[in-house]
Amino acid sequence: MTPEPTVDPQAVVDLLGVLAYGELTAFDRLADDARLAPTLAGRAALAGMAAAEMGHFARLCARLAQLGADPEVAMLPFVEVFDSFHATTAPSTWLESLVKAYVGDGIAADFYREIAGFLDASTRELVLEVLADTGHSDFALREVRAAIATDPTLVGRLSLWARRLVGEALSQAQRVAAERDALAMLLVGGTSDLADIAALLKRLTNAHTARMRTIGLSG
Repeated sequence: MTPEPTVDPQAVVDLLGVLAYGELTAFDRLADDARLAPTLAGRAALAGMAAAEMGHFARLCARLAQLGADPEVAMLPFVEVFDSFHATTAPSTWLESLVKAYVGDGIAADFYREIAGFLDASTRELVLEVLADTGHSDFALREVRAAIATDPTLVGRLSLWARRLVGEALSQAQRVAAERDALAMLLVGGTSDLADIAALLKRLTNAHTARMRTIGLSG
């Protein structure tokens, strides 16, 4: 039987805190995006997804409380960096908001799934469950591909937007890691092996490239 990994408890609290604030901001963004929806069906779909994000948020807060951590205190270190990211990448159109969800949220989810492999079984299961797609990715994929099929000139502008999002997301991750030592160690699996880190980055890059190809944009 494989022994459970030993992880710094503060790293677990930090990870759950960053995920919880991510879910809370996802709810806010989905609610805002719903108001940009060109159809009532789209508005209703995003509202339902927003409700699912709040369910994830509640589960993360409950787990933090079980660990003896105050959920609000656990989230506070990440408020500024998240809010700054979303302020600098505020979408101006419905399609930009969908690309942001599909590309930005996708690469973040890939990243946190990688980290989940270093956690104990119960925490890993929770992280994977809250990262499960609520349907937003498939919805964004359908909407963006349909728009591109109607107007191929959208590809260039939306591809540039996607590249900007990825650059901002990587800067955000670096800021978080620089400010939280325990979480930074967890992010690299407690090792300074450059080969392992390079392999992780390659997996993330490959997944992002495949995602961009699927939605019809160039990386």
